[in-house]
Amino acid sequence: MSEYRLEMRDVCKSFPGVKALDHAQLKLRPGTVHALMGENGAGKSTLMKCMFGIYKMDEGEIFFEGEKVDIRDPLDALHKGIAMVHQELQPIPARTIGENIFLGRYPMKKALGFIPMVDHKKMYEETAALLKKVRMDFDPKQKLGELSVSQMQSVEIAKAVSANCKVLILDEPTSSLTQNEVEALFRIVEDLKAEGVSIVYISHKMDEILRISDEVTIMRDGQYIGTWESKGLTTDFIISKMVGRELTNLYPPRENVPGEVVFQVKDFTSINPKSFRNVNFELRKGEILGVGGLVGAQRTELMEGLFGIRSHTTGTVTYKGKELKISRPKDAIDQGVAMLTEDRRATGILGVLSVADNISVASLSQYLDLGVAINSKKVEKLVQDNVQKMNIKTPSSKTQIQSLSGGNQQKVLIGRWLANDPDVLILDEPTRGIDVGAKYEIYCIIAELAKQGKSIIMISSEMGELIGMSDRIMVMCDGRVTGFIDGKDATQENIMELAAQFA
Repeated sequence: MSEYRLEMRDVCKSFPGVKALDHAQLKLRPGTVHALMGENGAGKSTLMKCMFGIYKMDEGEIFFEGEKVDIRDPLDALHKGIAMVHQELQPIPARTIGENIFLGRYPMKKALGFIPMVDHKKMYEETAALLKKVRMDFDPKQKLGELSVSQMQSVEIAKAVSANCKVLILDEPTSSLTQNEVEALFRIVEDLKAEGVSIVYISHKMDEILRISDEVTIMRDGQYIGTWESKGLTTDFIISKMVGRELTNLYPPRENVPGEVVFQVKDFTSINPKSFRNVNFELRKGEILGVGGLVGAQRTELMEGLFGIRSHTTGTVTYKGKELKISRPKDAIDQGVAMLTEDRRATGILGVLSVADNISVASLSQYLDLGVAINSKKVEKLVQDNVQKMNIKTPSSKTQIQSLSGGNQQKVLIGRWLANDPDVLILDEPTRGIDVGAKYEIYCIIAELAKQGKSIIMISSEMGELIGMSDRIMVMCDGRVTGFIDGKDATQENIMELAAQFA
């Protein structure tokens, strides 16, 4: 009997212009948490998709419980006892929580003794029992689309647990979770470990890795770097192995000097009485205004209101004393306001289109000849300038954006908005699901934009990021602004105090 539950040996996988995996390997022991780490583009998710049957390996072998196996597709993987929670959620919003959890494997019954049909009663009873087991207080019959991103992620985790798997892959499972939800996830992980489940845990959050994992495997540029026991590892050691160099500073030096007030929001109130209300704040030229708060504070909803995605009943928005009339995103774009949304996959990238299409889509009107024909040469120059300026790693401008790593997708989206030369740039969780190296690159981009005089609003759930990048921090709780903190005076404690200041 093998000491390993699952082994991947010498796995190779190539895409057009990119060798994503170059003789990668992984060995999982029963009843352990195995952290898989590396920068975006290191091949972590690709390796897991090979394990789960989403991708076919070009070369390599997989051994499951000592026997060589061929995993044909995800359903085959599930039947073998391998489940996966993906970094990019793929929910069916119009269906219920129960239907999403049992998708593709509904409990069946026979009507009139011979007509097969879904046994909804059994499905919802089993969903309720499962949600209770994983300590999630949701109604099984609630539409998934009514949940927040973090709640959807919790449902995905419950779905994976429901498969009674022997190997569970968690790809960035806490990227959208609150601290309480993270603790709940860790309790589930400990329970699964006790049952002998092997867990692959992909995360860029060092404190989580050092706390929850038993072993760490690090990949770089599609290659296997090494495996170590977690006990005794340090953050500096892991980062140096991930990036192949020492990182002395997590945040770039801030050389921006905030100037006069240019952007003002007064008495801004949502049409939804449970959302943001009576919000007032000012933004200076060249300032980075961080926005902190717990999940449910309505930070994203407020910014979507300012950008015209959500409706508001009262309030004004002015730029340099001129009132902005924004009832839809096009109005915001035309008046110099841009927004990088929280969920890259759902509301950011156009996955099946190229890098060039994604960068240029918001500014094509600037590259028309005689107002009708797109000047392809000018568009290509715009794209190449952004690829170079943002250090976007892509085989070509014609590559589909969905094949790039998360960090490079995010840089493409920033490039999309910079092509419009906005005055105010709203960034909602700009480094969510991005590794430490790519984070630093994006921090440098943000710092440089502020230095150039751009006014930036940055929502972040990471305390260190808020403190390390913000000139001022606006904290929200339950749809209200509860206070402002000067960047140099900010601490986790005074941010949390304001974030928990319920009415």
